[in-house]
Amino acid sequence: MRELFFGQGTGHSIMLLALVIAIGLMLGKLKVKGVSLGSTWILFVGILLSHFGFRADASLLHFLKEFGLILFVFSIGLQVGPGFFHSFKSGGLKLNLLAVALVLTGVITTYVIHLVTGENLVTLTGVMSGAVTNTPGLGAAQQTYLDATSGSFVHEIAASPDVASSLASGYAVAYPIGVLGVILVLMLTKALFRVDLKKESDEMDSREVGMDSPQRVAFCVKNPAIFGKTILEISKAIENKFIISRVYRDGKVIVPVASTVLDVDDDVLVVTAQNSVEAVTMLFGELIDMPKEAWDRIDASMSVRKVTITRTSMTGKRLKELKIRSTYGVSITRVNRGGIDLVANPELIVQMGDTLVVVGHDSDINQVAKFVGNSRTGLYHPNLIPIFFGIALGVLFGSIPIMIPGIPQAIKFGLAGGPLIIAILLGYFGPMLKITTYTTMSANLMLREIGISIFLAAVGLGAGENFVNSIVNGGYWWILYGALITLIPTALIAVLGRLVFKLNFYQICGLVSGSCTNPPVLAFAQNAYGTNYTSVSYATVYPLAMFMRVLVAQILILIAVA
Repeated sequence: MRELFFGQGTGHSIMLLALVIAIGLMLGKLKVKGVSLGSTWILFVGILLSHFGFRADASLLHFLKEFGLILFVFSIGLQVGPGFFHSFKSGGLKLNLLAVALVLTGVITTYVIHLVTGENLVTLTGVMSGAVTNTPGLGAAQQTYLDATSGSFVHEIAASPDVASSLASGYAVAYPIGVLGVILVLMLTKALFRVDLKKESDEMDSREVGMDSPQRVAFCVKNPAIFGKTILEISKAIENKFIISRVYRDGKVIVPVASTVLDVDDDVLVVTAQNSVEAVTMLFGELIDMPKEAWDRIDASMSVRKVTITRTSMTGKRLKELKIRSTYGVSITRVNRGGIDLVANPELIVQMGDTLVVVGHDSDINQVAKFVGNSRTGLYHPNLIPIFFGIALGVLFGSIPIMIPGIPQAIKFGLAGGPLIIAILLGYFGPMLKITTYTTMSANLMLREIGISIFLAAVGLGAGENFVNSIVNGGYWWILYGALITLIPTALIAVLGRLVFKLNFYQICGLVSGSCTNPPVLAFAQNAYGTNYTSVSYATVYPLAMFMRVLVAQILILIAVA
């Protein structure tokens, strides 16, 4: 029993990890004024138990920490991948510029602390990495320090072995501050600007994917140029894509097909992208106020339903190849993928898990449902092959060294950045490559929660051993330094983002947590504020922020030993 509780074996390590996660999640259910730290408690439980002598095998902890983080970021990448590039068009550049500003502000803060206090810059680099919870940055800093001080000329800074060890100690002391500090900034931002979460969520709902989001518009045909022409002929008149879901003529509503001829005074209900509304209005002639409800009242026999593609054989096919409208007389108005509504462009490539919004008679829609599958049980079985191939490819990609002119050490995206980027690309380009990447939301959440829980437990158990000793032996100043490095940049960018750039609160949450490469804060924001919109902004800025964090850590070390 002593070996089981205080040993170093595999059984002991697994049992300890499970206890840390279970206790942490139980504490995460506690709320103070409606706010909880959620799964972040796992980190602090791990630190506490490790401090009191509960140790896990170091190599096992290292593996679990990296693997847990990979599972977490990969599941996020798969979720946000389908809408990633759409979101990037509608504000991604602005978010990434703010992320770069946040990173550079942190570096400036670190260097100013060095100048004012005289604290060793190598130590402060470790503190900075902990203050932004960036393990790859710490690893890059350690490697750069060893490479820079291992030649024939050894700088006096390398004379003391305490300098090298202070990198890891500074990281461990500042890490909890990096988590709590960013959470505090988000809570204060919410209170300062009196954020109404429902209003913010509704705003994000209305944005969907920005100017590419589907809009439902009604027209009366008044343009003589299209009188007597088929819908197929009319669609070729402009580059802007649109779908005519219904035509009202002679007192009744019909679902048109490509050969349907339009004539003067026909009323049509059109779905098109927001940025195409003006061009489509000029094509048809006259915009009319006739909402969807009015069309429903005209013909009660017409239904609007959602059917889900559950046949893997349809992955990679273009919407027009399914021939649903010509075969079944049913119109597809929108395609929902990963929570994002897309215009049902005939050229759109579909995949398993896509939900089609269709308009037609019930009997016809039932036939369409059988054709595409529409079987929920067909979605329950996870597609694990793309996940594990994707992780393997992500690790390979993250390990590729990227040489920057003037920087002696190569930069890497690491074991977190690489899998995230590959997951985003798989989520977006998978259907075009006939790769089924769909997983149910519950499966994605399970993968994500297991990953972040393992990661936090491993970090806590690894940091707790020297946590108190580091603080007692002068490291208490590192807590203050870490707090400054965490709070000043994040608070500044949060305020600028809200006041100057008019960012939504959920965008700020994703921007700040992604720029700090801070998975625990992302988990907190999703649990506390109840939305996945944060993940989109997080994934938008994370790759560049990760690259910048690794780069600046190495630059600071090179300055320190110069």
